[in-house]
Amino acid sequence: MTSYTKNFYCLILAGGLGSRLWPVSRENTPKQYIDILGSGRTLIQQTYDRFARFIAPENIYVSAVVDNIPLLQEQLPQVQRHQILAEPVRRGTLAPVTWSTSAIANLCPEACIIVTPSDQVIFDESAFERDVLHAMEIASSNEGVITLGVAPTRPETGYGYVQVGEPAKRSADVFRVKTFTEKPNIDFAQMFMDSGEFLWNTGLFVFGAQYMINNIVKHVPEYRDDFPELVNLGATATTDIAPQCYASLPNLSLEYALLEHTSHRYVQRCRFGWADIGTWESIATDALHSSQHHTSHPSSEVKVDGRNNVMLHSEALFDNASGNIVRLPSGHMAAISGLDNFVITEENGVLMICPKSDAAAMRRLQTLAHLDEL
Repeated sequence: MTSYTKNFYCLILAGGLGSRLWPVSRENTPKQYIDILGSGRTLIQQTYDRFARFIAPENIYVSAVVDNIPLLQEQLPQVQRHQILAEPVRRGTLAPVTWSTSAIANLCPEACIIVTPSDQVIFDESAFERDVLHAMEIASSNEGVITLGVAPTRPETGYGYVQVGEPAKRSADVFRVKTFTEKPNIDFAQMFMDSGEFLWNTGLFVFGAQYMINNIVKHVPEYRDDFPELVNLGATATTDIAPQCYASLPNLSLEYALLEHTSHRYVQRCRFGWADIGTWESIATDALHSSQHHTSHPSSEVKVDGRNNVMLHSEALFDNASGNIVRLPSGHMAAISGLDNFVITEENGVLMICPKSDAAAMRRLQTLAHLDEL
């Protein structure tokens, strides 16, 4: 029987739109509720499974927009309704973290919380458990926020970076944070990688609940008017829907509204292997990297041929074609000739063929298709 630490909590952030993976990801079914890679489990189911191995199921909370809650309950029936924190509107990452931390702190003032996106790929689940528990053990007995970082394997422009500072006395793998940088251009990304001073920001954060609450009051002036009401209601209100003042909160990210200012910010160098399911191009890049470095991709349904064409649980024939990524419904086959570096994907009657690096073109196609996905 698994032995859980009673004050360890997990908050899964599931409020994103995933519009960059259109037409597979739609407003009524964002990417976290889809089995993008063909693993047999959707991204949010994989995320829940990953944490339920070492965090008590009753301590796993999910923050999701209210319109997606029926879908969430269908995919994660084991999550009780009071563990689902409903967002009436999307307000970045700081707002759901604030509301959820207030609710969890009411239940367990000594809570140590890990915040996780719902749409990541982890390559080594055992290393992930070790790294997360190590960070939570440190954060539960020390002030501060620990960002989980992984060493970059390429100069990726679609990820955030954390600059490593002086070693922290509490652990050989934990360092003070110098800077956060979001999505640098290719020259800076290469410089970051070459320097050895930067880690990819996985979007996984660990902190004590009371420390987080105190620092929001101290460092986020935009929240001061409404924050006392949030905290008070977190102690008494149902989680069925966030209080009315939630909608008036500004759209802020946790990193730049809070972590840029707190004096106790740390990064832990982790070894679990990580990828963000953000864009078609990033999915293809991670698949190619796994293939070229002979590492096992978490999904056996992701295949790469000799000309760097990536197939996501799809069948395709290629002639004089390279660098493409294909995702089609089961039973469909693509025959592609003379095409390089394109996305070919179909979902719910929409077939998209577009250069995989042209995010602007994908947005235009969404608009032309009259789909309210942005």
